[in-house]
Amino acid sequence: MKIKKIAAAVGLTLMLSTASHANVLPQSQTDSSWYTNAQTTLAAKTAQAQNENTTKAKNVILFVGDGMGISTLTAARILKGQRNNQSGEEGYLSFEEFPYSAQVKTYNVDAQTPDSAGTMTAIISGVKTDVGVIGVDEDIERGVCSTVAGNELITATELAEIKGLSTGIISTARITHATPAATYAKSADRDWEDISDMPESAVTGGCEDIASQLVNFEKNLETRFVGTDVDGLDFVMGGGRRHFLPKDAAANSTDAVSAVEGDRTDERNLVTEWQTQYPDATYVMDQTGFDAIADDATKVFGLFNESHMQYEADRANDVAGEPSLSDMTTKAIEVLGKNDNGFFLTVESGRIDHAHHAGNAYNALNDTIEFAKAVQAAVDNTNPEETLILVTADHSHVFTIAGYPKRGNPILGQVVGVGATTPSLAADNMPYTTVGYANGLGFRNLGSETNADVSYTSAAVAGRVELNGVDTTTPGFHQEATVPMSSETHAGEDISLHAKGPGAQLAQGVIEQNVVFHLINQALELTQQ
Repeated sequence: MKIKKIAAAVGLTLMLSTASHANVLPQSQTDSSWYTNAQTTLAAKTAQAQNENTTKAKNVILFVGDGMGISTLTAARILKGQRNNQSGEEGYLSFEEFPYSAQVKTYNVDAQTPDSAGTMTAIISGVKTDVGVIGVDEDIERGVCSTVAGNELITATELAEIKGLSTGIISTARITHATPAATYAKSADRDWEDISDMPESAVTGGCEDIASQLVNFEKNLETRFVGTDVDGLDFVMGGGRRHFLPKDAAANSTDAVSAVEGDRTDERNLVTEWQTQYPDATYVMDQTGFDAIADDATKVFGLFNESHMQYEADRANDVAGEPSLSDMTTKAIEVLGKNDNGFFLTVESGRIDHAHHAGNAYNALNDTIEFAKAVQAAVDNTNPEETLILVTADHSHVFTIAGYPKRGNPILGQVVGVGATTPSLAADNMPYTTVGYANGLGFRNLGSETNADVSYTSAAVAGRVELNGVDTTTPGFHQEATVPMSSETHAGEDISLHAKGPGAQLAQGVIEQNVVFHLINQALELTQQ
């Protein structure tokens, strides 16, 4: 009897506690939009998690923002909002609203701060490796051709081909550059983009340059896996035309900016080789060609620039015009989506990284905003019940957001404190910008210049510069750097992974970078064939 009374008393206490808890918060708190919006967000995430009980996908799209660290995401989302007449801090980039995310450790096997070759190899092959090598494991010796054999890794792109999926690769960098190259090539050195980049010992040793491996993707894969019948890459777009053309002015494209566009010293024209191999396919090299791609196209190859494609802000200055990253992504989904078996597509925004190396936050953030548009294009053009979309980076940069600027202060502007109307002054009695770099080329005031690479035409300027009266929000402004270097460097902190679609719920916690491959593999069941 006594026990029942105690239990009843405890129950009453719990009921009273629960009832009083509902009224413990002030109405001003529960009525706050911050409070109600957070409740709505949590409820939506809870409902979504309960409905996502599958890990299998028909399609996977992997987005890689090269050099897109956390500070880049934060600054880009603020800039995006401010361009829409908002404060900016409260907004999101498209993929930041995905339901699942993780932190990703980026170190290479031999390096605390990584490079793109080693990081992308981990992402696309599931195995971490050394700096500067592509598609091979850590037993490789960089630059030594003879160490490639036996150390090759197979990529998600290759496995998808073998399974009968359509495959695609897009990059705003040279398509032979480290990140896109890791999807299809095996190389002892990331710099072996064409035969002219290789030492004689590598050529005579039987190693194949990266551009050649792209064109010979189908043949090489069938040779490695005897009895396998694949149809080759279905959609490839990027820059880097010089690595596919012979060093002969007669092979120049109509928009060549060099007297001799091609770099190849073996007299091969890989563009014509690809066209011969795939006579019914489409090759394009400018905006006009891109716009003319037929609705029934099933295999497309696009090389839009001699070297890298333009920064998004500089794209209008291209000689013959070139498509945006979001345009290429939309077209890729249209072409690859014709395969009833599904597709695997890799999309890289390569020039975020290049703008940071040049010390130009404007272009890095602007290209990140375009990258987010490309992700949104993928969301808009695919079925969320059958397409897993993964958005990540390969590494970060020494790009910082600092000082104590007030809410809504221009992210590319000088720091103006809370309640103030004039720029804050540092201990040296000079104003300073919110964003900056720990090292690199340093200050440049190039006004309306939209090509960040112009920064390399003059020597590094270390340390502080008088910014009074300088418009730091222009495309051509390059932030101050603490340590002078010929190029700003990567950083070693974790980056983010954002996931949406079947299997997205597995993107959680802090993970090694090579786990990304295993998420793709599990979603598409690539290794179960």
